[in-house]
Amino acid sequence: MEYLFGLFSASRFMAKADTSPPSESSTASFESALRELEAIVQAMETGDTSLEAALASYERGVALVRQCQDTLAAAERKLQM
Repeated sequence: MEYLFGLFSASRFMAKADTSPPSESSTASFESALRELEAIVQAMETGDTSLEAALASYERGVALVRQCQDTLAAAERKLQM
């Protein structure tokens, strides 16, 4: 799990400030993406999945990490205003 939080390092993101207000759905989608990512990591750590399933899970995990990084970057931009 510590590895996941390293992927979300806020200092890795620099962009123009987003002035739109945060939405409840973005918070909910961040939390659901993080939960799904945690479940993928736990399932992959057991080693009980086939190679094809592991690759599909990895690809899904990468997409979820990117989604979470984008959400966190947007939150950081709002805090820097």
